[in-house]
Amino acid sequence: MSEPEGIRLQKVLAAAGIASRRAAEELIEAGRVEVNGQIVAEQGRRVDPERDTIRVDGSRVPPPRRHQYLALNKPRGVVSTMDDPAGRPSLAQYVPARAGLFHVGRLDTDTQGLLLLTNDGEFAHRLAHPRYEVRKTYVATVEGVVDARVLKRLRGTVELDDGPVHPDAVRLMSTQGGRSMLRLELHEGRNRIVRRLLDAVGHPVVELSRIAIGPVRLGRLTPGATRDLTRDELGALLDLIGL
Repeated sequence: MSEPEGIRLQKVLAAAGIASRRAAEELIEAGRVEVNGQIVAEQGRRVDPERDTIRVDGSRVPPPRRHQYLALNKPRGVVSTMDDPAGRPSLAQYVPARAGLFHVGRLDTDTQGLLLLTNDGEFAHRLAHPRYEVRKTYVATVEGVVDARVLKRLRGTVELDDGPVHPDAVRLMSTQGGRSMLRLELHEGRNRIVRRLLDAVGHPVVELSRIAIGPVRLGRLTPGATRDLTRDELGALLDLIGL
């Protein structure tokens, strides 16, 4: 008799680090596990972890990793390329020697912060595509005191040379010494969009850092350091981009 297709769900959950096989059975018994949108009611359910969408307590369990997914805190002064013909500092000196890694999106040379690196082409394509509207979060120190009038304008629509921009969220964090610190969320990826937006409202950027891409947070990652995305981060990103 041939072996049934698929892998037992308990084994998949254990391999993903969710729980031991016995604890996974208890999760299933409690109705906390879904496969393709349906709560699993029976033990021993077989699944294809590459194709089936599995969730525990609503959180996506990503498939086994065939690709690499890393977060990098790009230092200021580093070009967002793996090899710069002009000899400027590039990502290559900070990225582990893993074959085929490339960056998703860009940060301009003077901007520090979060970049994602992968060797998964479809993941990178979707993450960068405006259709999926993945939010990026920035912290900007700007010249001048940002007042209520400017905040209202930023929370509306600002016209730029290449079209309007509408930030998803803007918050004034502090004002000190003739400068202001702002937190901005945008789902757009146009070139130097944050700097041009703040120039347009009369507050040029002094320092700029990207601190989040969707559910991935920069956190305590030091400039120049990398880390693998967590299971929860990768699962949430896969949901956002429909993979």
